[in-house]
Amino acid sequence: MRDSERLIKYTPLPSQKEFHSCEATFKGFSGPIGSGKSQALCQEAIRLSYLNPGRTGLIGAPTYPMLRDATLASLTEVLNENDVPYELNKSEFILVMRDTGSRILLRSVDEFERLRGTNLAWFGLDELTYTQEGAWLRLEGRLRDPKATVRRGFAVWTPKGFDWVYRKFIQNPVAGYAAILAKPYENRFLLGQVPDFYERLKGSYDDNFFRQEVLGDYLNQKGGLVYTAFSRETNVKRIGADPGRAICWAVDFNVDPMSSMVVQMKDDEIRVLDEIVLHRASTEQACEEFERRFGIPRSGIVVFGDAAGSAMQTTGFSDYQVIRNFFGSRSAKVTYRVPKANPPVRERVAAMNARLRNAYGDVRLLVDPKCKELIADFEQVSYKEDSVQVDKDKDRRRTHLSDALGYLIWQESTTNTIGERGMRLI
Repeated sequence: MRDSERLIKYTPLPSQKEFHSCEATFKGFSGPIGSGKSQALCQEAIRLSYLNPGRTGLIGAPTYPMLRDATLASLTEVLNENDVPYELNKSEFILVMRDTGSRILLRSVDEFERLRGTNLAWFGLDELTYTQEGAWLRLEGRLRDPKATVRRGFAVWTPKGFDWVYRKFIQNPVAGYAAILAKPYENRFLLGQVPDFYERLKGSYDDNFFRQEVLGDYLNQKGGLVYTAFSRETNVKRIGADPGRAICWAVDFNVDPMSSMVVQMKDDEIRVLDEIVLHRASTEQACEEFERRFGIPRSGIVVFGDAAGSAMQTTGFSDYQVIRNFFGSRSAKVTYRVPKANPPVRERVAAMNARLRNAYGDVRLLVDPKCKELIADFEQVSYKEDSVQVDKDKDRRRTHLSDALGYLIWQESTTNTIGERGMRLI
């Protein structure tokens, strides 16, 4: 047998230490931002690969991009910092620990029926609350390697309401299940580097999101409203256009309805002037309606929108190229703030709520009362029952305008690297 011992530089926080010492067959680590979840996941995976020399384990994440960009990046960072020898087969996405010959399968679990097959000595999942319960159950069934020394399944997550993860690990755990709940403000290493970490987030998140993401509270989100920070009293106000400021145009490209928001920014405040909703309309017709209402602003136009609008259409032009051609023929001054890929819905919603009203009570988003469809979005768009997915099927008229405005708000957010991973501060 190969040497199965190696010294790892790691000083676990109290909750991390409790997690690693827990001997439940299935255990979880629930914690807010900055509580060391990714570190706990990687350290537990490495430990089990050494306790089970020559056997196969699995690390999974909700999607392939998350697996590649976050989970695997964290794992290889720990391995490299500690000079732990390994080989990564990028074509098969398998990592081999050279000390022990143990294999770690790296898998996204969004299509969990593909998880049937190989017996596992252990498995660990990142961001479990963004994973379907079926994926966890499939992996439970694969935890059956007869030669494993320690068979164990584990996961880390941020609370997302009273979902299946809460019920399975916290509310009614069956024999063999246990969960450790990390406390906020526990990470002394993070606070030593960024003393105002939590105060910065309080100004960036709405109250509910702050309690969930930063304090680690479990809140009732079952079928609840998405834009919980909206209030007609504080967010709806008559607004006039300022001719000295550029006009921002945020577009959600749909044939029915073609939806867009007209916005101006003043200091740190976003002011929604108008909404354009056209049924069975083209992108060019949306441009014509914008010009009819606002002309060609001398201060310029800034276009925001869905990254999918860059895709080629049957006409041979992308939606953004149509906009370029339209305003180019009028010699308009136009700039574009379009991401290469759309942001995660969770981040976009959090950014919107933080603008509507953050945890300090600051309001930085005002909407003119003529924007009736946007206001309806704020008051009616909800999550699907027992999930954190926005319900787009309940009413087909909903979500288009809030999506369009959300692209603008997310794009205007500033990016900072804080906590366990890089994340966006709103």
